[in-house]
Amino acid sequence: MKKLVIATRKSPLALAQSEQVAAHLHAALGVETQLLKIVTTGDRQTGWSLEKQGGKGLFTGELEQSLLRGESDVAVHSTKDLPGEMTPGLAIAGYLPRADPRDVLVIRAGLAAPRLVATDSPRRRLQLALQFPGVEFTGIRGNVDTRLRKIAGGLADATALAAAGMARLGISAWSGLEFRPLGFTQVVPAVGQAAIAVQCRAGDAARFAGLFDTETERCVSVERALQSALGGGCHTAFGAHASGSTLHFFHESTGIRTLALGPSDFDRPEAAARRILGELGLKAQTTPR
Repeated sequence: MKKLVIATRKSPLALAQSEQVAAHLHAALGVETQLLKIVTTGDRQTGWSLEKQGGKGLFTGELEQSLLRGESDVAVHSTKDLPGEMTPGLAIAGYLPRADPRDVLVIRAGLAAPRLVATDSPRRRLQLALQFPGVEFTGIRGNVDTRLRKIAGGLADATALAAAGMARLGISAWSGLEFRPLGFTQVVPAVGQAAIAVQCRAGDAARFAGLFDTETERCVSVERALQSALGGGCHTAFGAHASGSTLHFFHESTGIRTLALGPSDFDRPEAAARRILGELGLKAQTTPR
């Protein structure tokens, strides 16, 4: 490989993440890299409610098709955007080391607690309702800068954003707003949150073996196995975060739970997912979506 073409969305965050991947692959393989910037369905349909339309695949489909057509060599995704089931013919080459996976409550300065929170995420909505009884919700779309401007401008008292996304954009403060990180016992992150996934054609996966972060892959594999077993998408209030030997789990039927993970759970994530769901009284899908 003399040059790698990297498929990416055009959003500022996606480009920042793809530049990290490009730099990593250039250093690891000594190849030139080129970004192929693609507008996805999710980017075009800014007025859609991701909860109602079903957000899984809306930000990844066009990138995956570019791989299958041979227009790109790898695609870069926010792992939390990936559907639970991998598109046939494609594989995850690996992940960059995961950044801070927490959600952050972005709230107008001076408010002790929000009365109106802007979010389209059922996962965030149900967990924030536990933190702030009586809170009301409204929708919000747009990139990170747009959402921050909307909250500062009075659309709502607060929103929730991923800590990793703001850090990758170099955003540590915003006039008129306060950033309050939310611990795992307050809000469990989305599956794969803060992990940058590098996707490739299945036949090319061996080329990238050993180039990416094994600990991130180890943990995200358990999270994605749970996602796949549940069939979770943007309609489901569900979060999972594995770290060390601990799984932080949230489902609309169970609330927030903390469970222990053993070495065998990481070796056999699909079996671990079935075991965990059984212990929590949740039914695993028998037929993948």
